[in-house]
Amino acid sequence: MTSGGAGADRELTGGGSEANGAAEAAVARADLVVDGIVGIGGKGGLRPDAERLVRAVRGIVVAVDLPSGVDADTGEVRGSAVRADATITFGAYKPGLLIDPARTHAGALRLVDIGLDAHLPADPDVEALQHEDVAALLPRPSAESDKYRRGVVGVVAGSARYPGAAVLAVSGALRGGAGAVRYVGPAADNVISRFPETLVHSGPPAKAGRVQSWVVGPGLGDGAAARHSLEDVLASDVPVLVDADGLHLLPTGGDLRKREAATVLTPHAGEAAALLGVSREEVEAGRLAAVRALSERYGATVLLKGSTTLIAAEQQPVRVNPTGVGWLATAGSGDVLSGLIGSLLATGLPARDAASVGAYLHGLAARRTTAPHGAPIAAYDVSTALTDTWRDVLA
Repeated sequence: MTSGGAGADRELTGGGSEANGAAEAAVARADLVVDGIVGIGGKGGLRPDAERLVRAVRGIVVAVDLPSGVDADTGEVRGSAVRADATITFGAYKPGLLIDPARTHAGALRLVDIGLDAHLPADPDVEALQHEDVAALLPRPSAESDKYRRGVVGVVAGSARYPGAAVLAVSGALRGGAGAVRYVGPAADNVISRFPETLVHSGPPAKAGRVQSWVVGPGLGDGAAARHSLEDVLASDVPVLVDADGLHLLPTGGDLRKREAATVLTPHAGEAAALLGVSREEVEAGRLAAVRALSERYGATVLLKGSTTLIAAEQQPVRVNPTGVGWLATAGSGDVLSGLIGSLLATGLPARDAASVGAYLHGLAARRTTAPHGAPIAAYDVSTALTDTWRDVLA
């Protein structure tokens, strides 16, 4: 660790209690501290001497390559770690700089190109989409398109207790590129009163009409009718997104590879923990391992929601969504996301791309809504911002 202040740069190292005390005092006086305690191969938290030194810091901290004490490969933090104001990394982003909990230790990120492009792997462990990637994936209707050619997404959501979940899921689906939304469930009156363009049916899903994808689960409840709806949808031959109550109704450890089409699961940390049979704390501490384990166990594309949204599909790099904001932690925002991704599935996007693009747009819409200084938002605010967000990405 080096400190800068009063015109001097000094390297600070341990060497006895007197030397350590002097180092801590020097660090405390520094306006700028450069963290280079541990390299990218380091494992575990900071050692006691380093931890005491870090606690003495009062100035700005800039980490070299990554904050000391975080795991570069997984984003895990096993013990004490540096919390940097900024991190300057070299050659390529490390997974630990993009995935929580380590991401919150990195501060502002800056990548410095040192000519490693030719030596980087073609298939990285983790990747993050940018504007141009998302723009290339967004569906575009042609002159010959009609509402059915653009795709119809079916939404099985809501209940007498939670009719709003149906409304929010449909709101996301209407702004996800599909040509029509077909709602199935007991909240039809609520949906129609807000969105008269929606096609509605009392059910069961198999008799509601042809769709190109299904969204099932938000606000569905846990009764026999909900279970039958989930079974009906999973028996279809189109892509299915399962969220919220639908996840609770999945058989533990059930393999979804038997389905003819793709399945997308969208749990938050608590739901992921239940599906894996572990604690929520274990999922939050090792988000990368958890999303991979879920995808492998269920044979599905898995979007793990939370402070860092991760998308995993078997035999492919995990995608990290870079657009989310803390204000998205609000009731109903996941329902909007489910409808949005389901709509993208109906347009023909592959499951991994639909989940990635949906998460990207969802996060940007929240940023647009809460900008410029950050303010509370409601889930419906996010759905109404999706059209302008889509336009921004294309522009």
